[in-house]
Amino acid sequence: MQNQVEQAYQAAKTLYAQHGINTDDVLNKLADIKVSVHCWQGDDVRGFLNQEGELTGGISVTGNYPGAATTPAELRADLEKAFALIPGKHKVNLHAIYADTDEQVELDQIEPRHYENWVKWAKEHGLGLDFNPTCFSHEKSSDGFTLSHPDPEIRKFWIDHCKASRRIGAYFGEQLGQTCVTNVWVPDGFKDTPVDRMAPRKRLKESLDEVFAEPLNPKHNLDAVESKLFGLGSEAYVVGSHEFYMGYGLQNDTLICLDAGHFHPTEVISNKLSSLALFTSGILLHVSRPMRWDSDHVVIMDDELLEIARELVRHELLGTTHIGLDFFDASINRVAAWVVGTRNTIKALLRAMLEPVDALKQAELDGDYTTRLALTEEFKSYPFGAVWDYYCAQQGVPVREQWIKEVKSYEQDILQSR
Repeated sequence: MQNQVEQAYQAAKTLYAQHGINTDDVLNKLADIKVSVHCWQGDDVRGFLNQEGELTGGISVTGNYPGAATTPAELRADLEKAFALIPGKHKVNLHAIYADTDEQVELDQIEPRHYENWVKWAKEHGLGLDFNPTCFSHEKSSDGFTLSHPDPEIRKFWIDHCKASRRIGAYFGEQLGQTCVTNVWVPDGFKDTPVDRMAPRKRLKESLDEVFAEPLNPKHNLDAVESKLFGLGSEAYVVGSHEFYMGYGLQNDTLICLDAGHFHPTEVISNKLSSLALFTSGILLHVSRPMRWDSDHVVIMDDELLEIARELVRHELLGTTHIGLDFFDASINRVAAWVVGTRNTIKALLRAMLEPVDALKQAELDGDYTTRLALTEEFKSYPFGAVWDYYCAQQGVPVREQWIKEVKSYEQDILQSR
């Protein structure tokens, strides 16, 4: 098998070289890309601070596949298994509810020490950590409002929670030597048409101003804000709309998060990247796969994933774009979901990096749309799979579908006993 992989790679390398593409250089660049793998796929967004509580905030996880993690140690073990099957060194994205502590701690009182076991584990495995305040599945979010809540006491609770989350993010960045992106998303909105759309947004703006007031070292922590078109229970109006957060992010030099499932079903985030990148210092992506609504299916190699990757590569945005995943499927093996989604994301980036971008841009500039179309189509059948197989072998992870056996074995030995 190893000889076959090597031979196929050398043949592919020769083909790509004819178009000035050095596959060795491409793989070196690919190895530097870090994908932020979301922890909440492993336990269906339950977390460990309030496991008995109901999942709220318009979030829905369907399926009852056995083996969901119920402790931080189990979740870390599952992540380790997934990372052993994914090429490259990456990051883990934590929500605040994933604290690893024996203390009974409220969200507005969380501190770095409640996540120390995550930091130790990340150091051991050479991983980075990203963070998110958890503004859902809590009694103080039960009416659908948090940072824009009309009650100043409830609003203060969520402000304090987000402040604490930023400090934890900065701690992660300082300890791990990898910048932590702390992303704020709130589910605030109305089920039916409101009379006053302005007042909640004014409160949200004021709350965010207070949350972000404390200066933190940008080498340690970068702040991001995430919009949504609608949610379950907020079908008519979401306070934190795309326009709201785009304005806020641009005005305050805060990362703007584009989530693939948070727009109208006919919108795609790939088409937004080249516009937003002209006016921002960086972008946060939540790569997901919506199906009719923000249903967060496992990422597959579909047209939109490829277009996202192409936009990042063609416009040299990889250095300023933070790529994270956001899906949760409880109908299949949860470790397999991580592996499929993350491998596809990396594979899409590889495919984009193996295209003759300069030649295509020149053809377009020359008005030679025939060459642009013909070359684009021909490259769809170029042997990127041979380069991908070689990269996996080079990184010491299973080639092609061999990883499935390892997941099945892990399920039989570990997951089924939970």
